[in-house]
Amino acid sequence: MSVPKEHREASREAMHLALDQSSFYANRGLRPPAQLVEPKNVGTASGRLCSRTRHELLAFDDPSGCINGGITERQLVHVAACIRTVVNNQAAAVRQITTRQGLAQDADVGTIPWRDGSQARLISEIPFRVSIIDRTIAVIPLDLDVFHNGMLLVRDPAVVQTLVRAHRSWWSSGENPAAHPTADELPRYLRPVLDCLLAGTPDEAAAAHLNLSLRTYSRRVGDLLTTLGVSSRFQAGAAAVRRGWA
Repeated sequence: MSVPKEHREASREAMHLALDQSSFYANRGLRPPAQLVEPKNVGTASGRLCSRTRHELLAFDDPSGCINGGITERQLVHVAACIRTVVNNQAAAVRQITTRQGLAQDADVGTIPWRDGSQARLISEIPFRVSIIDRTIAVIPLDLDVFHNGMLLVRDPAVVQTLVRAHRSWWSSGENPAAHPTADELPRYLRPVLDCLLAGTPDEAAAAHLNLSLRTYSRRVGDLLTTLGVSSRFQAGAAAVRRGWA
């Protein structure tokens, strides 16, 4: 969904204002100061925060920016594992706002696991990156773009509530990808996977043929089954024929 540029700028301005006020009062001992996390410690800190999440994780995130910014697959896989730690805690809700491009580029990694327990909304461009843990801690990239370049842990309730309100506003205007669980056309990245399934190619050989890791290939098979609305590979072949994809 396309959102006016003015809305994004207003969200960024509100966050900057809240951070400036927080810094002003923190310097006078009236509010908790932000904690700096250096790039080398981001992975450890992220894992610790996710493992301690008990109720809710709210986020603005666009994995395509990380991929285009040179973040390694290993780092993205670590992020995906952290998110899944929260998703696997059935008492915690995960609500991620991203873009359609981000969701597409994330298909092989899984940092936005909207098919596996989290919820997502799609907007044309996120205003900034942020994660909010249990509405008590806001995790903000130093450059507002990539967490791995360093981040701030902000516990000031005023800042956290400002970000929660921004998330709520954007969430209500976003598109739910789960509202369209099937499509009239097979996603391009799944076509080679379907061809391998229909040919009966073993997973190891199919992964090698497609130049994918076995884990990535298995994930794409899962995506294909979800797209077809079936639970087995045998059913996938019949469903593909019915749709004219085979």
